[in-house]
Amino acid sequence: MTGGPVVRATRPGDEGTILGLIRELAEFETLLHEVRATEADIRRDGFGTQPRFECLLAELDDDPVGFALFFHNYSTFKGRAGLYLEDIYVRPAARGRGVGRALMRALARTAVERGCARFELSVLHWNPARSFYGELGFTQLADWLPYRLTGAALARLAEAAEG
Repeated sequence: MTGGPVVRATRPGDEGTILGLIRELAEFETLLHEVRATEADIRRDGFGTQPRFECLLAELDDDPVGFALFFHNYSTFKGRAGLYLEDIYVRPAARGRGVGRALMRALARTAVERGCARFELSVLHWNPARSFYGELGFTQLADWLPYRLTGAALARLAEAAEG
């Protein structure tokens, strides 16, 4: 690897690469057992008639070494869309080569070009990338706590009788 990182939008045909990087990220987070996504899911939700996410791919010498998967949310207070980074991952061999910074810069440019009011992400408490995000200017939100509803609890709420 000799050149600097090149960041591009993913396109149909990249599903296997995206899924491979998702699996590597999940392995890094010791969550590989939770990955259920398939290439068909990526194709449908990233490149179908109603895309639910967008994805950037980082390459060094035409070799995929990282990705950033994102989507838009909406701030009712700001009256503007936001950009939410769901996942970012750089392969270990490519770390320290500016790949993560190139992906984050491309995401920030996208947010600014699209008039987004904010750029948000969540990070596991133990992840050493937290200092990297701080260096970029991200601040940890102390007043906001994440909540999640999944599986049986989600189904129960969806089926609950009105009352």
